[in-house]
Amino acid sequence: MSAASPHPNDSQALVAELEQVRARFAAIVSNTPGLVYQFILHGDGQVSFPYLSDGCQALLGLTAAELHAHPGRFLALILEDDRASYLDAMHASATALWSWNWEGRIWVDAWKDVKWINLRCTPHALPAGAVRWDGIMTNITESKIEQLEVRHSRARLAELSAHTDRVKEQERTRIAREIHDELGGNLTAIKMAVAMLAARLDGADPVLREKTDYVDALVDRTIDAVHRISLDLRPALLDLGLVAALEWQVKEFDKQTGIHTSFSANQRDIGLDNDQATALFRIAQEALTNIAKHAHASKVTVKLARLRHHVSLKIADNGRGIRQADRTKADSFGLRGMAERARALGGTLTLSHANGGGTVVSIKIKRDTARDNLIAAAAGATIAEENISTTK
Repeated sequence: MSAASPHPNDSQALVAELEQVRARFAAIVSNTPGLVYQFILHGDGQVSFPYLSDGCQALLGLTAAELHAHPGRFLALILEDDRASYLDAMHASATALWSWNWEGRIWVDAWKDVKWINLRCTPHALPAGAVRWDGIMTNITESKIEQLEVRHSRARLAELSAHTDRVKEQERTRIAREIHDELGGNLTAIKMAVAMLAARLDGADPVLREKTDYVDALVDRTIDAVHRISLDLRPALLDLGLVAALEWQVKEFDKQTGIHTSFSANQRDIGLDNDQATALFRIAQEALTNIAKHAHASKVTVKLARLRHHVSLKIADNGRGIRQADRTKADSFGLRGMAERARALGGTLTLSHANGGGTVVSIKIKRDTARDNLIAAAAGATIAEENISTTK
């Protein structure tokens, strides 16, 4: 007994339903920005495009029929500098059957122009070692141009920030030297004159003698203040190198705060130029200031090391530790300033939790990179908050 043949009405219903599905799919594709496509990498290495939507010509400058007939033309559209990354991404997706997400540049001969495109597609294994991807290509030229403009702006801002820091340090140095040389010299002369007058007042009116002693003591306090202000503006020991300056700063911090602070360096010559050494010193100063204000620590260690390609500075305390809220609050300018200085050096600044509690501030900068390259590297970095990572 033979099987009953389909009723004509059933076949018509199936055809009508299929047409509805096709119409719905066509409507979705026609309203999808970009190019919807299927791409096959055959087992013998050949490629084909079984399906290309009407967006093909608008995106690639080729009709769907042209790309169907000559699928290798798509690879030829990709700029030579970007082809390797395209092929690497394709083969990686084919091997692991992971989603393929790639962006790069193509040359559209129809408009004599370069476009940035992004393709996102999902792989499916086929017989005989072939792989088919279903996906979409979109034109991302506008967003890429905006991204490059933002990067260029960041480069200019990084350059301006680095220049501002250099000018500021030069002005600090000039003011410190003028205060030390001019004001300090005048105060020394005044002290000598007061001492000479005091020597001639033996047996004079006790009130006058008391006034003379007061002026002498006032001059001494002013000389101490001038010395302290000069050191705050720029420690003269920076001229002797970063190690000497940090040794002095650690001793001053220990003396002023009562927090036991130690310093070590694996070499006396760290191999940084004057601008880099000054910037790293300022980061250390800011880190110690933050510890004094917020950490409630009883012990601090400062370690400076010259490595093969980097200089590393680690400042650790045994305090209460830094909280996430402290890193993200709007007025956290200390951390931002430290991150900006590290970024201007082409380096990284990392905050992590110390063993047993407390915080470790770690700065690593390259020794052998020209400053202009460091500024360019900083341009590609994100804002300061994102440049501070946390590890546990």
